[in-house]
Amino acid sequence: MKLTKTERLILYSLGQFYRQLNQPLEEKPVKLRTSKIVFITFLSHSEIITKTERALYKNLESLEKKKLIAYENRMIRFTDEGLKILEKIGGEIMQFVEIEKFFLRTKKPSREFQTVISE
Repeated sequence: MKLTKTERLILYSLGQFYRQLNQPLEEKPVKLRTSKIVFITFLSHSEIITKTERALYKNLESLEKKKLIAYENRMIRFTDEGLKILEKIGGEIMQFVEIEKFFLRTKKPSREFQTVISE
């Protein structure tokens, strides 16, 4: 299933939102959920996603049509397929994060690098 960059970003954002929301409850049998309006308001205040509220609603509707999210009592939940794609996105992002960590923690090799100054 092909997702747009925005849909992937919103799906990942929802996953991270739930991860942070439920982190204090990991050892308890309770899982918190959120409504569409609360999630959209939260995303709007992040200043990372610059879409309008209406565009965010449309993207959530699109994710629902693609059966990646569903609603139970007006609360958003991931479907099994949505969780699979969320894991896939997380894996892709983790590769970039691991590369960044590698370069931050790796010391320069003992031999000299050959470098060229470009204009």
